[in-house]
Amino acid sequence: MVTTGGRYFGFVTGGTLPAAVAANWLAGIWDQNAALAVMSPVAAKIEEIVSDWILDLLGLPQTSATGFVTGTPMANFSALAAARTALLARGGWNVEENGLFDAPPIQVVVGQEIHVSLLKALGLLGLGRSRVISVPADSQGRMKVEALPQLDDRSLVCIQAGNVNSGAFDPALEICFRAQKAGAWVHVDGAFGLWAATSPRYCHLVEGVSLADSWAIDCHKWLNVPYDSGIVVVRNPENLRRAMSMSAAYLQVANAREPSHYTPESSRRARGVELWAALRSLGRQGLSELVERNCRLAEKFCARLQQAGFKVLNEVVLNLVLVSFGDAEKTRRIIYELQLEGTCWCGGTEWHGETAMRISVSNWVTSHEDVERSLDAIQRTALSFGTVTA
Repeated sequence: MVTTGGRYFGFVTGGTLPAAVAANWLAGIWDQNAALAVMSPVAAKIEEIVSDWILDLLGLPQTSATGFVTGTPMANFSALAAARTALLARGGWNVEENGLFDAPPIQVVVGQEIHVSLLKALGLLGLGRSRVISVPADSQGRMKVEALPQLDDRSLVCIQAGNVNSGAFDPALEICFRAQKAGAWVHVDGAFGLWAATSPRYCHLVEGVSLADSWAIDCHKWLNVPYDSGIVVVRNPENLRRAMSMSAAYLQVANAREPSHYTPESSRRARGVELWAALRSLGRQGLSELVERNCRLAEKFCARLQQAGFKVLNEVVLNLVLVSFGDAEKTRRIIYELQLEGTCWCGGTEWHGETAMRISVSNWVTSHEDVERSLDAIQRTALSFGTVTA
């Protein structure tokens, strides 16, 4: 089962839009190094255009800085590096020059359902994976605002727009209001969930997200461009630039935006080309329709599985469905047999102590027929182990 197929529902994996594939091929043939504007003026200009489009589509501050990276893990890393720079500078500490030895402490606050890639980024940045303050979550994985600790201007609060299991969103509006009063930094891990902002039907889920200080976005998920592609966004450009920029006598720095001043990488491929092609081919309405169609198909999965007597564990608010077929062993066997059967591919997960099949709908090519065929295969496989009722 190819991951770009219409019946691949594992992880949160997009397909590849035809325009984006063609642009990816062209970019590969051109083989432009997008590190500096002087190396590839066209790559630098395309990044500026795409940046404006993305900020507008997602309702983020238009004056924000953007960096084009490999995916959400590196976008999280870059955003948190900018946060580290800004928060330590408030205490008179230059972390780029002095490192973390003897630096003032930063209070890092995360939700109980934090994604592992964000924890990895905290570890890489020397902020620690286990020294964070973990805020309890509700039954859908949303941070409980009332459980937030006392915040100050040396606090970093990490929230989610789209829980990787349930699809749920942390209450960004309330969290950002509380953080702003204290002068804290709020970072949003919005890998796939931030794309809900493009849909009139689902944009309420991202209420308050634009009040944060930084955001991480994946493009090889719901935007359906080839691997690898992600974007880091930071409200105050100077914070990202201070964390990422470099200088040397032989580097010819332009007066305009220098791409390498906003990413950890120097030499890198021109990712902006396929992003431009994907957005140009879809348009605002096409992107909104893609998101809404995938979400409707997820709702269809939920409704049919519940009608068949299986237990859906999450509130299906976006594009993810968690289903249990009884005990853990039976659910794991059904997942395994379904993957062998080959009609569709769904992965497994653990959610609040229960083993579940995880269905993620995020491919532009997935159709109602794909979902019908997949549902038939899931039911056949499940019933071969005996009827399970919710």
